[in-house]
Amino acid sequence: MTVNEAAHEGATVLVVEDEESIADVLGIALRYHRFQVMTAGTVREACALAERTRPDVALLDVMLPDGDGRALGRELRTRCPELALVFVTARDAPTEIVGALGFGDDYITKPFHIDEVVARVRAVLRRTRPADVLPQRPPLRYGDLELDETTYSAHRAGRAVELTPTEYALLRFLVRNGGRIVPKEQLLRHVWQYEHTPPESTVVETYISYLRRKLDTLGPPLITTRRGVGYGLA
Repeated sequence: MTVNEAAHEGATVLVVEDEESIADVLGIALRYHRFQVMTAGTVREACALAERTRPDVALLDVMLPDGDGRALGRELRTRCPELALVFVTARDAPTEIVGALGFGDDYITKPFHIDEVVARVRAVLRRTRPADVLPQRPPLRYGDLELDETTYSAHRAGRAVELTPTEYALLRFLVRNGGRIVPKEQLLRHVWQYEHTPPESTVVETYISYLRRKLDTLGPPLITTRRGVGYGLA
């Protein structure tokens, strides 16, 4: 077991899936890898479980008998802002993926390989539940931007910026690299933990647009693009 795997051993995963066979496979695999697992087949069950146990990550099917998994994700994130959201669905249209990634942390399409699901859960936890919990860490600053490394919150020009865990991880990596242009492949490797760059992945572009939408309303444009290379801070 690696250091990262040991650090996240015991993390709680809420599996929300109405197909019992899929829920069983996910539960068995995640428990084998030493995660605590709760399963729910409906929106109502998921809300009740999340209220009692406060999971670290939720695996959400989009199509549920009593509601939409994306709406459920928004509700769970409202109740538990630090909760990581991973959508697992047969819907693979680009608009569906982009819409879900607007507030979620990852998106897995069916049919999937169970090892990929476990790896994605670990990758999300590395971004949202750091292994090295320090009592106090100095903030990261770039111009009028400040990232609090203790509370994982962001402010620009003194005003709070509401970021998802993945948005925070991406912005933090850009801040740590100062004014350097960071190649897209490096962002995928360090922020999304991809060992091999997906051939036509647009996840970086999507999240850069989310950050710009949130940051540029509070000041001059902050993120620059070097076309064909990557991104950096102005």
